[in-house]
Amino acid sequence: MQPDLGRGSPSRRAAWRVVGDVWYRLLCGLLVLALVVLLIPVSLQIVSRHTELIPGYIWTEELARLMFIWTIMIGAMLGMRERSHFVVDLWPSLSPKAHARLELLSGLCIFVFAAVFLYGGWQFTEFALYRISELAELPLWTIHMAWPLLGLTWLLFQGEHMVDMFRLAGSGAPKAE
Repeated sequence: MQPDLGRGSPSRRAAWRVVGDVWYRLLCGLLVLALVVLLIPVSLQIVSRHTELIPGYIWTEELARLMFIWTIMIGAMLGMRERSHFVVDLWPSLSPKAHARLELLSGLCIFVFAAVFLYGGWQFTEFALYRISELAELPLWTIHMAWPLLGLTWLLFQGEHMVDMFRLAGSGAPKAE
């Protein structure tokens, strides 16, 4: 879990931290919703394959794929905030300042990947803006939008963490906002 660095009382917190907290809670709810919606087409596929009760629906595969992609992307967004998605503890015995400096270095790499997801994902989404899927007739931008949103969310959540690590690397103790 992410340490509670740089988080003061709600009245003293920076607005972008509050936005990050609200966005995190919204993503948690959206992840639950995505999983519930994912169960519907998958269940229909299972029932249609093993019984004669309902015909085989091809559109359920596209809807399941859309929800699976969104579930993965939302999970990756939440993992970034919780510091559980990319964290590998290679040097557990480092001092807090040295650990913060190492986190800053790895954070720069994450920023690069987030920028690639944001820029490339936006172009990917623009390409699919006026296209629809063949079977379910879903607008393809609803699938492709996951990539730039992932990049933007990683920038926000990694930015929060980087501010905390800058403070820790510089002074040894983060300040409350």
